[in-house]
Amino acid sequence: MWRGKVHTDRVAEYVTYIERTGLTGYRQTSGNRGAQMWTRDLGDGRSEVTTLSWWESLEAIRGFPGDDIEQAVFYPEDDTFLVERETTVTHHEVVAS
Repeated sequence: MWRGKVHTDRVAEYVTYIERTGLTGYRQTSGNRGAQMWTRDLGDGRSEVTTLSWWESLEAIRGFPGDDIEQAVFYPEDDTFLVERETTVTHHEVVAS
């Protein structure tokens, strides 16, 4: 899971951008079981964006960012959109569904 914030008036544009870059990258990586992006209007001109992905194993995750699976991956245009960002990602184990 990763979170960042963008100006609300640019959220649709950012979603399109991340669908082309990050979500496509997740889905093309062996061991990925899916990915989603969620947005939430914070009511102050910013929106929070959360990306969530599912993986077969921690080892499979390494196929996307490399050995440091805690380090967030950024793309060239991220700086034009993001007003705040987490530089790390969090991992959770699914224990019930």
